[in-house]
Order: sequence, then C-alpha cells, then structure tokens
Amino acid sequence: MNQYDFVVIGSGPAGRRAAIQAAKLEKKVLVIEKGTRVGGVSVHTGTIPSKTLRETALNLTGWRERGFYGRSYRVKQEINADDLRRRLLITLDHEVEVLEHQFSRNRVQQMRGTARFIDAHTIEVTKEDGEVLQVQAGSVLLAVGTRPFKPSHIPFDGVSVIDSDEILEIKELPRSMIVIGAGVIGIEYATIFSALDTVVTVVEPRDTMLDFIDKEIVEDFTYQLRDRNMKLIFGQTVEGVEKVDGKCRVTLKNGRVLTSEMVLFAAGRVGAVDSLNLEAAGLEADNRGRLKVNPETFQTAVPTIYAAGDVVGFPSLASTSMEQGRIAARHAVGAPSHEPPQFFPYGIYAVPEISTCGLTEEEVIQRAIPYETGIAHFRETSRGHIMGLDSGMLKMIFSLKTRRLLGVHIVGEGATELVHIGQAVLNLKGTVEYFVENTFNYPTLAEAYKIAGLDAWNRMGELKVEKIERRAAE
Repeated sequence: MNQYDFVVIGSGPAGRRAAIQAAKLEKKVLVIEKGTRVGGVSVHTGTIPSKTLRETALNLTGWRERGFYGRSYRVKQEINADDLRRRLLITLDHEVEVLEHQFSRNRVQQMRGTARFIDAHTIEVTKEDGEVLQVQAGSVLLAVGTRPFKPSHIPFDGVSVIDSDEILEIKELPRSMIVIGAGVIGIEYATIFSALDTVVTVVEPRDTMLDFIDKEIVEDFTYQLRDRNMKLIFGQTVEGVEKVDGKCRVTLKNGRVLTSEMVLFAAGRVGAVDSLNLEAAGLEADNRGRLKVNPETFQTAVPTIYAAGDVVGFPSLASTSMEQGRIAARHAVGAPSHEPPQFFPYGIYAVPEISTCGLTEEEVIQRAIPYETGIAHFRETSRGHIMGLDSGMLKMIFSLKTRRLLGVHIVGEGATELVHIGQAVLNLKGTVEYFVENTFNYPTLAEAYKIAGLDAWNRMGELKVEKIERRAAE
C-alpha cells in the first residue's frame, strides 16, 4: 500500500509540476506536504502573495494614473492592512483549489505530514494527528523550498521586526520602514510599501544591488527609486536592531542610527531541510541548506534522489522551478527529457518591474563579443503617452558579427510580460532584422522593440546583399 514509483516532498512549483508529470507517465505518485494546504512557499508566503500585494497596492493607490493626475492622486484615501489581505485570501483560495483539482484529476496521492529519510528509499512521515508511517519510493524529489534566514542578533517579534513571511500578517501599515537586504525579495517589498506612501529606507552591505541585472537597467531603476524619496544605503552592515520607546532603532557599522516603525529583515533564505534527516539518505546540504545537483538531470549525489526549486539555489524562480521539477520527474521515471533552456526570463516584481533574458552588457564585454545596443524609452511610444508613463526603458544587445540578439533587458510597466518577445527571438537565434522588418501592434508598449531595434540597426548598418544570399542558401 505504501510503495510508490515517485515520492515528492513539497508541493510548491517544482513539486507539483514534477508530481503531475510523473502521474501523466502513469507512475504511482505521492506528494508529502507538511503545510496545512498544498502550494508550498510559492502559494502561501512567496510568489503569489507578494505579487497579489503588489497589484492591490498599485490599484488602491492609483499608482498607474499618477502620471496624469499627480503624485497625490489616490483611488482609496485610507488604505489599511485588511484592504490588502482581502484580495490576498481570495487569490490564495483560488490557487489552492486549482492545485487540488490538478492532483485529483491526475490521481496524484497526497499525504499531510513531516517527512524524514530512514534510508535513500524509505521515508518516515509523521502525520498531523501524530500517526507515524513509512513509505517506500523508487525515486524521490526534494522540493522543500526555503525559509527566511533569521540571524540570532535580530530581535524578531512578528510585529515590528519581521521577516519576509511575517510581512503578510501585519495588522497595520507602517508609516516608516527599514528594509535590511537589497536582494530581490527586499527590493520588491521595499518598493511596494513605498508605493503605499510608507517612508522606506533600504540598507545593503554590498556596494551594489541586483548584480545579475544589466548595470544600465539597475542605474535607471535606482534613479526612479531615489526620485520618489526612497533612501538607499549601500556598503553598510547592520550592527544591531533594538526597540526603543515604540520605535525600531537600527545601528549601522559606521555608527549611523536609523529609526522607523517597522524593520523588515530580508537578507537571504535557507533551504528547509532541517527535518529531512539527509544524512540517513547519504546527502549533505551546504551552510545555507542548499543541495548540489546535476544541472541537466537535477540528480543529487544519490542517483535516485533529485532536488529542484529554491532548495538548489539560483535562480530561485517559480517558473524555472516548475521546469526543473518536470525535467527531474521525467529523468527519474526513465522518460526522455531535454536540457533546461539556455536562456530563461528573470522577473523582479518591484515597482517598477524589471525583467531580463540573455546576456547583460557586462557579460558581453567579458566574453569579448563585438556588440551594439538599442534602447527605447516607454515615453517614446504612443501607448506610453496614453498610459501616462514618464519612465521605463527597453534595452537590447546584438552581436555585430552575427547580428543576433544576445540579451533583452526591461525596466518599467509590464516588463515581465514584454520580455517574452525578446526571449522567443533570443532562443530562436533571431537577428536585429526581426525587429526592424516586423510589424508590431500600434499603440502598444511592445512597439518599444521596434524602436530599440531601429536604434541599434541605425548604427550597425544594413545587412549586406552577399550576407543575405548566403543566409538564404543556408
């Protein structure tokens, strides 16, 4: 009864996609989830909640209309935490219902409880009611996700000093907030609360932020944040956090003292592997709880145990986690699988959005590839004028030798949607001529691709006739 072809521990993006893929291949599949509802971090504390919070904040504040009506414009004058939570609960219920239906339709079995290895093929599950049982697995996928890193010197109380999970449970919107950590999660929440008119200060120990994003895009993004009075402090570590007279006081290494109503600590996450008893299965995680895997198959050091999603580290995206889980499941049950795509889109749901795919300009320079760039500002498009946009840009990088697109980088409204046009051209090895010679709907923000393409093409020059003939022959 308790023997399965494929056991998945965790029901986040990687786990659910893997389980359904294995089930479609007619394997007996079990998903073990320790949470009260399926969905994992992505549904309950990560991807879906933060993006729902962002959309709610932009709608209620009238943020998107301020280009026309001024920075003081608001749709709802008094916004409270309940306003944000109401939409969040509706969205989460829908996500869980869809996932439960997918599992039921594909005959994926579920079990609530905490899993731990007895050996590489035997898993002990402690259920919610205290019952303990064992299951046998032909192969296992670890898709347990991550939890916030909570250093001991930070006095977390869940009210005024919080982590990125607890922020969804706040009772009141703070008038001021200090965000420690300028990674993706910290920057997303910092800009969302800034849009809610909270006075936000970001503290980051590194001298830069979002180093994997094209530098020119980060510079434009940084300018927009500072233009709306967000304070960004780089190159400073936090020495201490304390609560004094109802306020939070943050002391930096250089002696500077900052005060605010709330502190959000968002400096990293760790793999949720503590309870798995990895040693019994022959596995060992690094100091941040991450597991090393083969990047093509997602096998760990134990061939029958796979890992996917945030627990394997960068890029820690829901989208890439799903694909990792699917590839792992196919390999685990002996079905043919392809290698992960070379270029995938990366989305940062800050205010404004950032999305990127392919090589950055810094990477192109490092590889000594002769190149040209094309840039379009959203205010140059008619749709941008209609929407009242005074910021936002799209940047493309092309090889001078092959004329192929090497990278696309966007900051501004709709960036995470727009990037997929560039992603398709990039993975299909398209050239600058695609953007110059194709017609884009008018008026749209996507027209920025044609503007940026022409910007690069004007400096690159026309494709010579002999090259066209050679390409046609090929």
